[in-house]
Amino acid sequence: MVRPSRRAGGDYADDMADTPPGVSLPPSPTAADPSAGPRMPARRPGWRRYLVLGGVVLLIAACAVFMVWTLGESLGGEALLIGVIAAILPVPVLVACFLWLDRYEPEPLKYLIFCFAWGAFVSTAASLTVNTFAADRFEALRLPTALTAVLVAPFIEELTKALGPILLLIFRRREISGITDALVYCGLSAIGFAMVENILYLGGYGYRTGVEEYGPATGTQQVIAIFIVRILLFGFAHPLFTSMTGVGLGIAARAADRRVRVLAPIAGLLLAMMLHGTWNLLPTLTQATGQPLILLYGFLGVMVPIFFGMVGLAVWLRSWEGRLTERTLPDYVHAGWLTPPEVAALSSLGRRHAARVWAKRVGGDAGLKAMRGYQFAATRLALLRDGMRRGLDSRPADRERAVAEERYLLEMISGYRAFFVGRDPYAPVGVWDGRRYHLRFPDGSQRPVEAPDEPVVPIPVVLAPPPPAFPPGYRPGWYGVRPPAPWPPPRY
Repeated sequence: MVRPSRRAGGDYADDMADTPPGVSLPPSPTAADPSAGPRMPARRPGWRRYLVLGGVVLLIAACAVFMVWTLGESLGGEALLIGVIAAILPVPVLVACFLWLDRYEPEPLKYLIFCFAWGAFVSTAASLTVNTFAADRFEALRLPTALTAVLVAPFIEELTKALGPILLLIFRRREISGITDALVYCGLSAIGFAMVENILYLGGYGYRTGVEEYGPATGTQQVIAIFIVRILLFGFAHPLFTSMTGVGLGIAARAADRRVRVLAPIAGLLLAMMLHGTWNLLPTLTQATGQPLILLYGFLGVMVPIFFGMVGLAVWLRSWEGRLTERTLPDYVHAGWLTPPEVAALSSLGRRHAARVWAKRVGGDAGLKAMRGYQFAATRLALLRDGMRRGLDSRPADRERAVAEERYLLEMISGYRAFFVGRDPYAPVGVWDGRRYHLRFPDGSQRPVEAPDEPVVPIPVVLAPPPPAFPPGYRPGWYGVRPPAPWPPPRY
């Protein structure tokens, strides 16, 4: 682990001249105050932003009150309590599965809660209202009310579940940096929806119906039976449907073409609706024909392959974020901000775990926390750099913010590194200049050493005197990182 080097000479103003027109950088926090930490430029507190935030919070709260009142009226207190307890049991397991996918770059807790609450209350309230209205219309027209589950429910449910993540993509686009993030947000929205829907099935169709017909024992048996079928066997259904929309949103988040940004979410949403409609059609056909094999064949021949295909895609995307650091962060290696071993140590979760173990050994709990923050910031930097290469920020204001965020993340990486680098007594003394190491050996000699083709992980080189917050050798801006000029031998 090494700190990037100083470049002798140079003028920061000359480097600023290479930035694109209209892009300006904030003054260096280190130059103004050495103890100041890096900060992202604050967003303008416009009244529209506060209005949207207040409206969303009020909407979720109103829908939550509506759903609690509706379920309480239809189920009764006892059935509602049993339904809530049984429906909540699988939620931690399902949530943990989606959070497991996002270990390279964990999403902010407030946005995860927002998506879960959106699916649990807003989506269920809208879907319950529309489905009830459609069922009444079908009944008035003397049509089977079961058509609601095939012709209406898939469209309104998938649309409303996806609206929460879509709002995030519109108003907080950088929070969805790829398909993995979109899968997590859409999955949590679907889990929230399924939880409230299961309350209705477990408490109403299960416990209350059984109690009214045969007594509490039958009600308990029906709750157990529905729990096994709806949760243990088919609990993945709603997250699977909505994950199709998540793929579309993730593709849109990483696409520079406006047509892809619009068409990919629409295609994903339509695919989710079709899959959901097919799933609801299977029991309808089974009941109409009296052939239970239709449900079995549909489940084994359609849903199971799609489920395992989506799981395989999610696991592959999880490892893709690790490989992304190997493709994009070498730009910062040549600029002297990172070293080859640091990039190699970020390429897999196993290596990241080994780096955290080492950081705790040499820096204690503070070193461990710093290493976690360092790894998170490096992953964000890789995603940001990849977005720059793709041209995701086409507007000048977006470009300026991307450059500012790049600087912010680089300064965070340097700050976190200070907690664990230089504390290992077995580490050599030296610096990295973007091309080679300059090491001091036990006999007192110092000489440059070329980086190995396969970096040893980690190589905790002791820090040289710290560089400025944004060193002259690193030229910020939209058009890429340029390597510094030849670096003189260090003086100790």
